Amino acid sequence: MQLYYEVRGSGTPLILIMGATGDAGHFATVADRLADPFTVLTYDRRGNSRSSRPPGWSATTVEEQADDAGGLLRALELTPAAVFGTSSGAICALSLLIRRPELVRAAILHEPPMLSVLEHADEVQAAIAQLVEANVTAGGPRAALERFWRFAAGDANWEGLDPGLRERMLGNAETFLNVERTLEDYRPDDATLAAIAVPVQVLLSEESPSFVAEVAEWLASRLGVEVSSTPGTHTPYHDHPHELAETIRSFLTSVGDGLS
Repeated sequence: MQLYYEVRGSGTPLILIMGATGDAGHFATVADRLADPFTVLTYDRRGNSRSSRPPGWSATTVEEQADDAGGLLRALELTPAAVFGTSSGAICALSLLIRRPELVRAAILHEPPMLSVLEHADEVQAAIAQLVEANVTAGGPRAALERFWRFAAGDANWEGLDPGLRERMLGNAETFLNVERTLEDYRPDDATLAAIAVPVQVLLSEESPSFVAEVAEWLASRLGVEVSSTPGTHTPYHDHPHELAETIRSFLTSVGDGLS
C-alpha cells in the first residue's frame, strides 16, 4: 500500500488527519497558513483519493488508520509530531495518541463523531443512517456522499469546493459508505482517556449541532480539559480556514510547540 502525502514548511512537525473522504486537499489553505513555523504533513488516508487501496481491503479499524499515520510520521522522520484530526480523523488521532504516545507531542481533536457516547445515540445514528441510505437508493453512493457532506458542512461549503477535490471525494464514496462507517464506534474507556499525558485540546466549531457539542463535552471531561471553540461549521478548514489555522497555532504555541 502507498500513501499519498504532501509536506510544507519547516519547524515543529504537525500532521493533519482528515475525516470523511480522507483527502489531503481539504487542508490546502490551512496547511499553507501553518507552514511557518511548522513542517505540515497532510495525506490521503488509505483507500481514498490518491492513496492506494490494499487488495481485498473491505473493512478498516481506527487502530489501522492510526498505525498508517504513525508509520508515515516515522518513515518521514517527523516525530514526535503535533497532531490535528477532524471528524473521524480526530478519532484516528485519538487512537494514535493512545497507541503510540511517543510519536505525539500534542493533539487537537476537532469534533470526533463518537456517537455511542450520546444520551440519545440510537436516535442520532438512525437519522444519519436514514439520510445516507435514502440517497443511496435514490442516486447511488456518490449521491449519498454528496447529501451527507451537505448535511455535515452546509450547501455553501459543498458548492464552494475545488472541482478536482469534489470529484476525488465522490470517487471515495464506496470507501466512506462500505469500509469506514465503523470508525465512529470507537470508544476508549475512561481510564485510558484519563491516562493520556500529552497536551490535548478538544475543539468545537461554533455553528455545529448540539449532538456534536455533547460528544465534545463528554470527551473533554474525561481528558480533564475544557472544550475550546473555533468559528465555522463542521468543516472550518473550508469556511474559516484562516481562523482555524490561528486556533491551531495558538494552542500549540501555548504548550510550547509553535516556536521551535
